[in-house]
Amino acid sequence: MTTITKIALGNNGPLVSKLGLGCMRMSPVWGSKASDENESIATIQMALDTGINFLNTGDFYGAGHNELLVGKAIKGRREDAFISVKFGGIFYGSQMLGLDLRPIAIKNFINYSLVRLGTDYIDLYQPCRMDNSVPMEDIIGTIADLIKEGKVRHLGVSEITAAQLRQAHSLHPLTALEIGYSLADRQIESDLLPTAAELGIGVVAFANTAEGLLTGNMKAPLAADAYQNHFSRFQGDNLVKNLEKVEVLQQMAKDKGYTPTQLAIAWVNAQGNHIMPLVSMSRRARLPENTQAMEITFTANELNTLNTHFAPGAILGSTYLHR
Repeated sequence: MTTITKIALGNNGPLVSKLGLGCMRMSPVWGSKASDENESIATIQMALDTGINFLNTGDFYGAGHNELLVGKAIKGRREDAFISVKFGGIFYGSQMLGLDLRPIAIKNFINYSLVRLGTDYIDLYQPCRMDNSVPMEDIIGTIADLIKEGKVRHLGVSEITAAQLRQAHSLHPLTALEIGYSLADRQIESDLLPTAAELGIGVVAFANTAEGLLTGNMKAPLAADAYQNHFSRFQGDNLVKNLEKVEVLQQMAKDKGYTPTQLAIAWVNAQGNHIMPLVSMSRRARLPENTQAMEITFTANELNTLNTHFAPGAILGSTYLHR
């Protein structure tokens, strides 16, 4: 299996794997069932053995279930893992009620996270979103205090605008920005990605297959219970036309001897050394395919084909990433 190389997360930031492991889907989120716990733990441990040290979780994934899972997986090998935790999402069952970004809440959240993870520090701590309900100075200032206390090593942000990124970075140096990015979702290229590059902030890019659209496995219409049905991209004629666009990716993958999923990950990886593809996995069987994607290279002609065919706006309809 491929051994994953390390990169600095941001300018002069910590060394992390160029491929990150998203742990969310190992837990019951958005009404889904939890994956097999033993298989999930084995997947995390196998990822660590492969050199994937960046583990992404959230304190609200499965109401703490995900952090407990990660904690079990890293027991006895804490130094092998770089743990990224998102906070702020308030859920009741599978329903998101909103955000709580008050300083008093953040201090409460981290105490629970540390216990569930079985550690005394978190490598990267970040609000899952910003909604202007709490002054950014209070949010960033609270995390800065946690860094001074040694409970947090690095500050990150997630799913915010370029203006918010600048403001947050002016209050305390940011190490990473977590954001959705794929061939099908390139809207961040106009301002957010250039801003992150200018400020020296690493980019952790999730949703590389655009919620399954770029896997080559999706068929229209979707099953009635598919969560993607909530988004206009996956509805009616939009889905039919979008899947026609994906045929170009499928053909290129066939010609190169890979899967469309691998090419989707490889394209994100090719966008720069400061960008880390964050890939969700809950089974060990997925690791060889996804790590191999990090070795794929494109010719200039292939990149031009993909960038032209999947130009911003080429995919019809929106997802939750378009806010």
